[in-house]
Amino acid sequence: MTARHPVGPDWEEVHRVLAPGGYYFAQHVGPGSAFELIEHFVSPVPRAGEGRDPQDERVGAQGAALVVTDLRAARCRMDFYDVGAVAWLLRKCVWWVPDFSVERYRHRLAELDTRMRDGGTFVAHSTRHLIEARRPLSPR
Repeated sequence: MTARHPVGPDWEEVHRVLAPGGYYFAQHVGPGSAFELIEHFVSPVPRAGEGRDPQDERVGAQGAALVVTDLRAARCRMDFYDVGAVAWLLRKCVWWVPDFSVERYRHRLAELDTRMRDGGTFVAHSTRHLIEARRPLSPR
C-alpha cells in the first residue's frame, strides 16, 4: 500500500510486484486538475497535466498484462472563499505555481481578495480517477 499520486504509473513494475491474483487500487490525479487556479497565477499554463487521461492509464495497465477491473473518474469542485486559503494551498502544492510566494504574487492575490470580499468565490476543479487492476493468476 502506498499513499502517493503517481504522475505516470510504471505498469510493468506494478505487474512485477503484484503476486498472481493480486490487486492494485489507487487514486490518480486526472487531466487539468486545478488548472483554473493555476491559470490565475501562471499564463500560459503548462499543459503537461493534461496527459493524465484515465483511458490512457487503462491502456497502459492492459499493456503490462494487468486486467483493469474498475475505473472511475471524478471532477470535484473546489470553492475558495478566502485568499488566505488560496495562498496556503499554493504553498503546500508547490508544483502548481513553482515560484509562488505572497510577495511575488501580491497583485494577483489582491485581485482575488477583492473579488472574495465582494461576496464572490473562486472556483477550480480537481480531477481524480480511481483505478483497480488485477494481475491474472496465469502467467503472461
